[in-house]
Amino acid sequence: MYDIKKWQHVFKLDPAKSISDEDLDRICMSDTDAIVIGGTDNVTEDNVISLMMRVRRYPLPLVLEISNLESIIPGFDFYFVPMVLNSPDVQYHNGLLLEALKDYGHMMDFDEIMFQGYIVLNPDSKVAQKTKAKTDLNEEDIEAYALMTDKVYQFPIMYIEYSGTFGNMDLVRTAKQNTEQAHVFYGGGIQSLSDAKAAAQEADTIVVGNLVYTDIKQALKTVKIKELS
Repeated sequence: MYDIKKWQHVFKLDPAKSISDEDLDRICMSDTDAIVIGGTDNVTEDNVISLMMRVRRYPLPLVLEISNLESIIPGFDFYFVPMVLNSPDVQYHNGLLLEALKDYGHMMDFDEIMFQGYIVLNPDSKVAQKTKAKTDLNEEDIEAYALMTDKVYQFPIMYIEYSGTFGNMDLVRTAKQNTEQAHVFYGGGIQSLSDAKAAAQEADTIVVGNLVYTDIKQALKTVKIKELS
């Protein structure tokens, strides 16, 4: 079984976006630690299956980040379940999980399921608008959410999501300083190796997503953070 605590860098691929076989090969043959498949809009069973089958040819851990019940399919190494802790809508805390357990609970392998204490911090992002997340958080708020994730819920992952913009690394540092067991992921706005280095100094794992589709060369350079650790 793969150990997520050893992951420093992962690429996140959106099943609703197109990627050439050449670029996918470059991503999967890089030194990244894992591939996460997930997105906010237009995630369907068909496009998840299609992308999964293309990535499965490579010897990498493969993760499905669950955004709806329709796209949950077998064949992944892990299933990440985001619990958007700073959303006031209970649907994004446990509503999706409840429906998943009702439909699939009898066949779930809970060793493959990773719950994430998910904190959305870019108010302009699609995920913030969809979940109605309260994004104007300070360090005291992040410290409390870190303790909630790590001590109360005892989730294995705390995910700081700035989707679309590079975030406040002071808040990421606060999350890291207040978690003992939870592994801190950071995602959002990484546009260069310099950004990747800054994020990797504060988080346990960085997630590079949109850059794959806008500048594949810069995306591949971000993997070099592993050489610097």
